[in-house]
Amino acid sequence: MPSILLHPSSLFSKREGLQETHPQSAGRPAMRGYLVALFLSCVFLYYVLHCILWGTNGYWVPSMDIKSKNINTCPKKPAFSSLLRFPQFYPFLCTSDFARITSMYGTNNFVLPYGIKSSAPYFRTVLSKLKSCDLFDEFDNVPCKRCVVVGNGGVLKNKTLGEKIDSYDVIIRMNNGPVLGHEEDVGRRTTFRLFYPESVFSDPTHNDPNTTAVLIVFKPQDLRWLWEIMSGTNINTNGFWKKPALNLIYKLHQIRILDPYIIREAAHHLLHFPEVFPKDQKPKHPTTGIIALTLAFHICSEVHLAGFKYNVNNPNSPLHYYGNATMSLMNKNAYHNVTAEHLFLKRIIEKNMVINLTQD
Repeated sequence: MPSILLHPSSLFSKREGLQETHPQSAGRPAMRGYLVALFLSCVFLYYVLHCILWGTNGYWVPSMDIKSKNINTCPKKPAFSSLLRFPQFYPFLCTSDFARITSMYGTNNFVLPYGIKSSAPYFRTVLSKLKSCDLFDEFDNVPCKRCVVVGNGGVLKNKTLGEKIDSYDVIIRMNNGPVLGHEEDVGRRTTFRLFYPESVFSDPTHNDPNTTAVLIVFKPQDLRWLWEIMSGTNINTNGFWKKPALNLIYKLHQIRILDPYIIREAAHHLLHFPEVFPKDQKPKHPTTGIIALTLAFHICSEVHLAGFKYNVNNPNSPLHYYGNATMSLMNKNAYHNVTAEHLFLKRIIEKNMVINLTQD
């Protein structure tokens, strides 16, 4: 308002002018009016600044970011909401609020794969290269999403669930579980595909332009790999447990980076893994399947599962619905705790927090 721009000396001059032509008592109401106008102007300016700097919703993201991320909240309380510390946590890292979000949720206090500690510069560098951190398409206006998380378990073979899976609002898949050639059992559509460098498709025949590919960062080399692959430089394959992909079949606008908080919540709050393992034990981390399920808990109002059943007692049973790998490979994996994950899934299914489409 005009009074904000007035210098105090100008106010004093105006008052003196009034005193020269009017009685002294007449100058008091005029001065009081100026002070009231100044006070109201300051209140209005404070309100505007407050809205700009602190305007947030339940996701604690500035309103400008909310518009670009396209979040549609659901008033219905999900059956699994009691499992989560922050039910409305936004799952992807964004360069615009990276420092604030990682500090707010303590992600800067943990090292990979549970945080960004000592790796923040690498995250920032890679995020600056990405085209978007949106959750859904800008035209998506479905507030309460029915989601299915499709595991890669051999139990999907010959179940002919493809049409059923394709009927969901959101379809989450993981790693290099193929759709091509298995459509009758696993469907055709993919909304999100979680991956890491050793598990991502490199054959362009598997590309789906409607899929958002979500990188799970387990180690610093994963960020270096993504940067090198986006920059078109030579790929350094050192530090990977098997050779990573040397090309990326997805466009930059399709790539997202999963916030490590999602992995931490899966490990510490869902599976109850200790933050520090005893020295005589190798640390255990969640499988991509449990991480994908945790992602679904944060963006869906209803979650169903398919392909999460494994025959842990038969080492010769098929591990995946594709290929020839057997369960013996999973049992030898010291990186995961398959038993703990099996018990967790059993509990949430029995409590009707999720529905298992491949339950016998």
